[in-house]
Amino acid sequence: MLEELKKKVYEANMDLPRYGLVTFTWGNVSAIDRETGYFVIKPSGVEYDKLTPEDMVVMDLDGNKVEGRYNPSSDTATHLEIYKAFPEVGGVVHTHSSYATSWAQAGRSIPCYGTTHADYIYGEVPCVRCLTKEEIDEAYEANTGRLIVSEFKRMDKDPMAVPAVLCKNHGPFAWGKDAQDAVHNAVVLEEVAKMAYRAETIQKDIQPAPQELQDKHYYRKHGANAYYGQN
Repeated sequence: MLEELKKKVYEANMDLPRYGLVTFTWGNVSAIDRETGYFVIKPSGVEYDKLTPEDMVVMDLDGNKVEGRYNPSSDTATHLEIYKAFPEVGGVVHTHSSYATSWAQAGRSIPCYGTTHADYIYGEVPCVRCLTKEEIDEAYEANTGRLIVSEFKRMDKDPMAVPAVLCKNHGPFAWGKDAQDAVHNAVVLEEVAKMAYRAETIQKDIQPAPQELQDKHYYRKHGANAYYGQN
């Protein structure tokens, strides 16, 4: 079932250590097939060098395992909530990449200080609040996803224009149109987190890039009038 999608999700998961985004098994990638409503995700706690495409787990949007010999990632319920709320999203990534996680642990959103950030993410990368004790005890992973969704809706953020979020005291999630795109955005997130940290270290009273510069760089790559790259 969904053999081609399993292969793509496997390859995307293998990109996480290749790009230095995970240590040990601290990460996962999933992707959804919107026609069936099933998504494929990495199994929980299996070492990357022991994974195969056949090890990927197929889930439905009710949280039921449809196929797979392993238990799915412990973050499956978070991915599920993002898929249910954002139909444009085709792939989701969670890592504990060190710079993005450092911002999350500090409880700070990442300001847009320059054009590298603006090329991919419109405005700051938001850091949502920590879950309450009740939310943690009741359904930790599902409530993580629900919090991400509710905060994006409250802030009126387009999840495809802001394809990443920080969860306070936890770490980053990123997403995209498919698994590969989600990993790409996770790599970008880690790089802009690193640049922002260094920029604040160099200049303590640094301000975000001018809005007109942010707009220019974002919209030359995105939207109806984009002109970056080849037709």
